[in-house]
This record gives sequence, structure tokens and C-alpha cells, in this order.
Amino acid sequence: MTAASRYTYLGPEGTFTEAALRTLPEAATRELVPMISVPAALDAVRSGEAAGALVPIENSVEGGVLATVDELASGQPLMIYREVLLPIAFALLVRPGTAIESIKTVTGHPVAQPQVRDWLKRFLPDAQWESAASNADGARLVQEGRYDAAFAGEFAAAIYGLEPLVTDIHDAHNATTRFVLVGRPARPAARTGADKTSVVLWLRADHPGALLDVLQEYAARGVNLTRIESRPTGKGIGQYCFSVDCEGHVSDRRVGEALMGLRRLCSDVRYLGSYPRADHVEPAVRSGTTDEDFLAAADWLTRCLDGRPDETGRTATDR
Repeated sequence: MTAASRYTYLGPEGTFTEAALRTLPEAATRELVPMISVPAALDAVRSGEAAGALVPIENSVEGGVLATVDELASGQPLMIYREVLLPIAFALLVRPGTAIESIKTVTGHPVAQPQVRDWLKRFLPDAQWESAASNADGARLVQEGRYDAAFAGEFAAAIYGLEPLVTDIHDAHNATTRFVLVGRPARPAARTGADKTSVVLWLRADHPGALLDVLQEYAARGVNLTRIESRPTGKGIGQYCFSVDCEGHVSDRRVGEALMGLRRLCSDVRYLGSYPRADHVEPAVRSGTTDEDFLAAADWLTRCLDGRPDETGRTATDR
């Protein structure tokens, strides 16, 4: 297959990322290529070796997946076109015949650890945790005998010749990971009415209320934020950028005007795309912030400039 029909994902085979990718209808007609890391999956898109990459970006327990957040804020620009929400429950995968009493070392992706911490304290309090590049990679390491057990999806057991000793492990019920399908910059996905818009913001100057100024650009236009996360820029202590998701599409007047306000205030704004919400939840748009309200206000301003501010079209001299 050509690069245009190739998607990369955080591998190896058997990751939750692969499971999320396979929920997309278009995945059935694509070549799915596992990559060793999030940066590697995204770099394949940047270089033109793949049309898209599915990577984890947010977890309901641990928050942002920093490797993805940082990669999208730096390097050659990329855009988000889809998101996938996947409920997460872990299985404790072991080599056949392993008893739970004999488990001394466990592994998994760093984001998995906070989701199974209480279970570990209760059932394997003396086991030593070592992080792996992904949960499926942890399963591979168990297969090779480097660790006694791995926390991964139950579906990964057959791939690596392991067996699920315990299933449905999670400290938080309804734990969910959010994944995004990323491609090279182009026209954003079409507006659906239940959308998100993502940006990265760099403040122009550090002063009291600088972040408040940014947030007011959203608040004044009735735009609800769904995530905001600060990340160091690498330029010194106290130097941060902000990764922000909000409800709505860039073609919505309230969102578009908020982004224009941010572009005026910030030293830089990286637009990461507008795309359908995986949960299909439509925003509650308050009175005064609908597209019709913005258009009516623009029309009123035009009449003011024409000397006819009232809706009858009469000027002061006519009256």
C-alpha cells in the first residue's frame, strides 16, 4: 500500500491505541503500522510515510499524555482530524503457569500505573514496577522473561503467548482514554454541530492576569473549555505554553472570533484543528453567542458606519 493509505499508531501490536484505531471505519482499508513511540508515529506523518497517526492524548485518571501534548506543540505542525474514546480496563498478563504469589516484577506504560496503583497495593504490595514503552511492549517483555507480569489489554494475551491471570483491573470505574487521529495540515474536518477545537498558546508576556486575559477571550464569547494544560517551553524556568481544547468548530462565529482575539494577545497560536467530538455532545450555546447573534451585531455595526444605527434604516437627519 502507498503512504496515503497507511496509518501509524503507538505499538507494538496489542496496544489500546491499536484497539482504538480499529474502531474507525477507515481503518479497515488502511495499512496499520505499529511504531515504537508517539514521536515516531507522528514523525512518520511529518515525513510523508503515513497519511495519519492515532496516538493517546488524554486519560480520565492521569490527565494529558505528555509525549503527545508536547509533540503537537513543537516541530513541524500537524492537525487533529478525529478523536476516539476507549474505555480502559487492564488484565494482568503472565506466562502460562505463573501463580500470583510468584510475581515479583510488573510492567506497563507509565500512564497505566496510576490506574492500577490501588490494586497493586492490595494484591501485589511487594512487586516492583518498571515502565515500558507501551502496555503491549510490556507484554512482549514478559514473554521474553524480563518481567513476571504486565498490565495490558486482555486482547494482547494471545498475541504474546501469555494468559490473563486477572482481568477487569481498574482503580477508577469508567476510566477512559482519548486518542486523536493526526495528519498533515489541511482544511479542517467539516462542522457537525458537536465539535472540538484545539490550539496551543504562547503568552506574549508574563504579567499579573496574563492567563486570565487569554481565558476571557473564550469566556466573553461563551466558548466552554474542555481541557487546558500548561507545558514548559524549554526556554527557562517559568516559561510555559498552554494546550487548550474547547467546544465548537473554528467556523462557529464565537470560536473563530475567540481565536482571532487569542492571535492578537499571544505571541503565537498553533491551530491544531476542529474535529467531531467522539461523544457527539452538542454545546449549550448561551443567548448572545450564537452565529445569528454575531451576524446581527455585525450588521448593526455596519449600519452605524453608514449612519443608520436603528433597524428602520433612518438616519438622525431623517428623524
